[in-house]
Amino acid sequence: MHLVRFVLPAALSFVAAACTSTTHYETMEQDARWLSYPGGEGVGAGKRIVLVAGDEEYRSEEALPMLARLLSEHHGFECAVLFSQNPETGEINPDESTHIPGLHLVDQADLLILQLRFRQLVDEDMAQIMDHVDAGKPLFGIRTSTHPFNYKGDSTSPFAKWTWTSKDPAGGFGREILGETWVAHHGHHGQEATRGLPHPDQADHPVLRGVDDVFGPTDVYAIRDLPADAVTLLQGQVLAGMTPDSPAVEGAKNEPMHPVAWLRERPLSDDAGSPTQRIFATTMGAATDMQSEDLRRLFLNAGLWCLEMEQRIPDGGLEASMLGRYEPTGFGFGSYRKGLWPADYREGTPE
Repeated sequence: MHLVRFVLPAALSFVAAACTSTTHYETMEQDARWLSYPGGEGVGAGKRIVLVAGDEEYRSEEALPMLARLLSEHHGFECAVLFSQNPETGEINPDESTHIPGLHLVDQADLLILQLRFRQLVDEDMAQIMDHVDAGKPLFGIRTSTHPFNYKGDSTSPFAKWTWTSKDPAGGFGREILGETWVAHHGHHGQEATRGLPHPDQADHPVLRGVDDVFGPTDVYAIRDLPADAVTLLQGQVLAGMTPDSPAVEGAKNEPMHPVAWLRERPLSDDAGSPTQRIFATTMGAATDMQSEDLRRLFLNAGLWCLEMEQRIPDGGLEASMLGRYEPTGFGFGSYRKGLWPADYREGTPE
């Protein structure tokens, strides 16, 4: 039954003519291989966001549909959520590193949100992501997106330079674009959780409105140094346990604390669409982290900042209450829910 549901709508994919958007006059292409959420009234009316889930460990296939629901239903953004999939059946498979249908929709995105890990996309698909980046359009990277690409050493792809171990540019996509590549776990993975603390120098930043209590079961990632143009919003306090009431670890792990969320206004070449590119990056964002309402609010606020709409962030931050059932799977390799298709995540986490 699942296979039929996948194949038939894909064959009948269409571009709808009606739309409530004030900027775009046609909705994005609809297809069973991805999720589409309509635009509507709200601060995001007329804006499109494409969210790309593709990591083996932190359950982005569960978190990003939830985030898209908030963006669409609370705030009026039109959204598409793309997934790593079995190319023959359309079943969601985070371990499939080469196949993410729908990346051509990135060409229509006002904002691109990535939660990727060690993907090796075909050149045509990779070009969609890099065309967005090269044009200086807004970008948002979550958790393992510091190391989103991993091309084999014998790869002849022109995009192989973006692998996380690249020498030119050093650190590949993560280091060059977001600000850092994979370094190490700084907190003890699976034993020391993270409390996100607003950086004291940025207490009045609009992205931090309504963001006071951030907790995530995932650990702090090590950060060597961020680019000079980066602004740290949240610092990661390593906790001596896996619950919100766990105390801070004493000693060097928190002296100093490492950044876990930052902004960049990345300088661009003269032939880009604008002099700088707005980027938000965070090393938090596992599906279980996203149970924190303040972390969800941080993400929503950051989306407006990326789109140069921070003046529309209210004093208490954007509405971030949960919509639909959200019971995320714990992080870990091989722990994803088997036998599911994009439509299974439309309204919430499947029972």
